[in-house]
Amino acid sequence: MNVRKFSAKTSREAWRLVRDALGPDAVILSNRTINGMVEILALAPEDMSALAEPVIEKPAVSESTLAALGAKRLNDGPPAASSAASSAFGAGRPIDSDQASNLADALAASRGMPPVEKVAPELNEVMSELRSMRGMLESQLAEIAWSSQQKREPIKAAVMRELLSAGFSASLARYLTQKLPAGEKPENGLTWVKSVLARNLNVVSNENEILEKGGVYALVGPTGVGKTTTTAKLAARCVMRHGAGKLALITTDGYRIGGYEQLRIYGKILGVMVHSVKDETDLRIALDELKNKHMVLIDTVGMGQRDKMVAEQIAMLSGTDCKVKRLLCMSATSTGETLNEVVRSYQGDGLAGCIMTKLDEAATVGNVLDVMIRQKLNLYYVANGQRVPEDLHVPNQHYLVDRAFKLKRETAPFQYQDEELPLVIATTAHAMNDKSLREVTLG
Repeated sequence: MNVRKFSAKTSREAWRLVRDALGPDAVILSNRTINGMVEILALAPEDMSALAEPVIEKPAVSESTLAALGAKRLNDGPPAASSAASSAFGAGRPIDSDQASNLADALAASRGMPPVEKVAPELNEVMSELRSMRGMLESQLAEIAWSSQQKREPIKAAVMRELLSAGFSASLARYLTQKLPAGEKPENGLTWVKSVLARNLNVVSNENEILEKGGVYALVGPTGVGKTTTTAKLAARCVMRHGAGKLALITTDGYRIGGYEQLRIYGKILGVMVHSVKDETDLRIALDELKNKHMVLIDTVGMGQRDKMVAEQIAMLSGTDCKVKRLLCMSATSTGETLNEVVRSYQGDGLAGCIMTKLDEAATVGNVLDVMIRQKLNLYYVANGQRVPEDLHVPNQHYLVDRAFKLKRETAPFQYQDEELPLVIATTAHAMNDKSLREVTLG
């Protein structure tokens, strides 16, 4: 390979020298100004062809791709250099991928740099470190900014502390606090926050949505969230309104010891037959036989949100001829992170809604309300005990939000102090880009 250098006072003159010496198909390696002179490094077209083996036809690389390759991988000086290199291939002659790689290595060698394949791992490591540094800086800047804002606007700090103590996530608390109208008193600020939370909490305020319309409903969720008991409560409400002949119960719980027996006992008390199914075929047959029923309730086997069988369960319920509406049972005692993971796992092709369970056992309920707001879930019922059917209630969003802030008084040892708030805010720097936060309706 013979790389030649051409120098002239102007670019036009330098280009003319290159064209006269190497022809119009010359490959320009660099174009720079040194001591007032324009210096061009160029390569004859036959030397360029010798860099690649033309035996196997390679896919063509466009001019823009080649220019980007040279600029990105080799950091080749000013934009003029990459532009000149790109224009050198503008004669209508396509360059294949091997030639592009070889040219890149040739450019690197002319500057004493290692080949591209050796540089790439180092670049990846550098980019990883830069991303880590960026995240660290964002967190530190968020902490500093909040510390300053906390001193200027103590009302926002008070509202933030109330939200965190109620169990809401730091990212949602920060978002609402930032949107808080200016000049509000602490009590008015909290009232505004409560109204925003209630407005974004979707509840089914009339149980006729289920009891009068009827249909097939499957209660799904992790083990121990109260699916069987909640199924019995719903069954009792249906029997009280329409009679035992209008209801059918199905269980898919063939794994848990006593799972079928528990529902069978409830069914015996209500005078309702309980059908047990094992797979999609059994379920399809059972639903076909029960199509004359006003309501069919399906109690499913509990599975952890990371269990691969969750997807199989969703497929079974979605593979029937009639539409099965899935209601996710969400325990108010679970953390927000766990509940968010549960929703993502059980979402499938869409949930009809959810039922909040174990309200009576939860120290805070902001966590479950937070997830419902983010995931836009319809809340059908709230369960707060084991009594059938008394401990099942139609939800009221204003009551639930108000209860979230009242319960926090019982968790005083775990509430945040003023000096701790900046540290909490620092962790929300990345989470503020969450799309679900931008969808929260403020007014």
